[in-house]
Amino acid sequence: MSKEPAAGERLVERKRRVLKGRKPNAQTQPKKRTPAFPRRGVHPQRSAAMAMAYKMATEGMNVEEECQRWFMEMKWKKVHRFVVYKIDERSRAVLVDKVGGPGEGYEELVAALPGDDCRYAVFDFDFVTVDNCQKSKIFFIAWSPAASRIRAKILYATSKQGLRRLLDGVHYEVQATDPSEMGFDVIRGRAQ
Repeated sequence: MSKEPAAGERLVERKRRVLKGRKPNAQTQPKKRTPAFPRRGVHPQRSAAMAMAYKMATEGMNVEEECQRWFMEMKWKKVHRFVVYKIDERSRAVLVDKVGGPGEGYEELVAALPGDDCRYAVFDFDFVTVDNCQKSKIFFIAWSPAASRIRAKILYATSKQGLRRLLDGVHYEVQATDPSEMGFDVIRGRAQ
């Protein structure tokens, strides 16, 4: 007595016979890979530097303990009005660049941001609402001017979330490439 194959086995055998008689096509042949040469017009050293910056950013930046400590003093004790952070590429860490005293305002923060390099900043904005209530909102500012290096822009853009996770209590985030994008009217409008 011979055993008859199951329905699934018969279907597989039928497909194998059909494919055996066909010529290979794009679906049955493996795809060819294109060589990993740089595109025309892309400088090999520049693309290598950008790849290294991306690798550094995705592997993660170390955020120094003082970054969170200065932020908490600004948030709870109101000792500072703003904190500016920078990335040190050699040590692969986010460091505190400048701290604004209690008497300093938004103009001093804007003056502390360089015109040719990227920075992060947090600003404690105090204001009075329509109901005459004193309020405070904390802004996270990602400063990336057009004159900064491409490597710095990539590094700051990809490692921003690591710092943002540590700064618990930020109400609003502003990304700016020009001082007009983070003007005082923009900050006031977002807060109210």
